[in-house]
Amino acid sequence: MDEDENRRLGLIAPDISQISIDLLRKAVGVYPEERMGEEALNIADEVLEQYGTDGLRVLVMSLTGWAAVQIEKEAQMTGRTHEALLDDMDLTRFETNPDI
Repeated sequence: MDEDENRRLGLIAPDISQISIDLLRKAVGVYPEERMGEEALNIADEVLEQYGTDGLRVLVMSLTGWAAVQIEKEAQMTGRTHEALLDDMDLTRFETNPDI
């Protein structure tokens, strides 16, 4: 990332971080679970419209950061490795989409 890009993304990062948290508030505990994806797509569309592709890039960076921190916390609390937790996530993905 060059300095200009870093500055440009940094300007929208606080807004996108708040949008990420708002999305997670809407997604956690939603039922039926299929609505989670719908909510995420709605937010992605809004971010794209308001912030362009830079906004989507920062949204991905923000959500990845939140997810990584939570995986690290879970690993510490349970005594499992990051890899074991990610393997469980991958197994869940496979179980929900066995044909992929």
